[in-house]
Amino acid sequence: MQAARGTPLGRPAAGAADDPARPAANVPTTGNPGKADEPGRIVSRRSLSPRRIGFLVGTALTVLTLDLVSKVVIVATLEGHPQIRLLAGFLTLLVTRNSGAAFSIGTSMTLVFSAIALGVIGVILRTSRRIRSIPWAITLGLLLGGATGNLIDRIFRYPGLFRGYVVDWIELPHWPVFNLADSAIVCGGILAVLLSARGIRLDGSRPGSGGPPDGQETTDSINESGPATPADRPGAAPAGDDPAAPGNSPKNSNSGGGG
Repeated sequence: MQAARGTPLGRPAAGAADDPARPAANVPTTGNPGKADEPGRIVSRRSLSPRRIGFLVGTALTVLTLDLVSKVVIVATLEGHPQIRLLAGFLTLLVTRNSGAAFSIGTSMTLVFSAIALGVIGVILRTSRRIRSIPWAITLGLLLGGATGNLIDRIFRYPGLFRGYVVDWIELPHWPVFNLADSAIVCGGILAVLLSARGIRLDGSRPGSGGPPDGQETTDSINESGPATPADRPGAAPAGDDPAAPGNSPKNSNSGGGG
């Protein structure tokens, strides 16, 4: 019947993609409804890679385990015994109790340093959700493991909750006595400064870098893939059913159905 009216059957709706009533194809959103991303803005296409979180957690657990085990062994074998000199006196093993921060700094501020350690741990855990860089994951893992190791001493050791003395047992010439947790904190701090100086961000990108990190694309690269077909649009009606498309004029309900 459409052929009788001059409309060829099976004609594709050439203008269906230009229909202004249809949503624009391949326009990623920023999270604000109705607002499109600016050209070149990075859009994540997948969630945070578990591998990065694995590096952070693995590093933190390694540091924490080594710190706790070393303290238990040193206290059990060296407390009340003469110190041990190794490497021709370059390294000395002994047991000391530290009520301050790393390297015996601020010995009268135990409660303050306990509160700071809790704050640092909370910030690292919150930041870990945005980690996409392996170097940053290792860096924050060192800081997390070191802060947790010394915080455990402050919670469970004498003289009481959040006032406990941290066990230090490593001494180098002309250097304060420290432990493995202190070493991890210092190494993590140095790595953080180096990564920041090189412009490496938590997501692994750099300012002015040639491309986005793995797992991300820019809106430009997404749009270059070409417009989506009607079948690719969720909930889109077939082009032949669009009354606004050329060749698909609405039927007149009052017209006769002539043969």
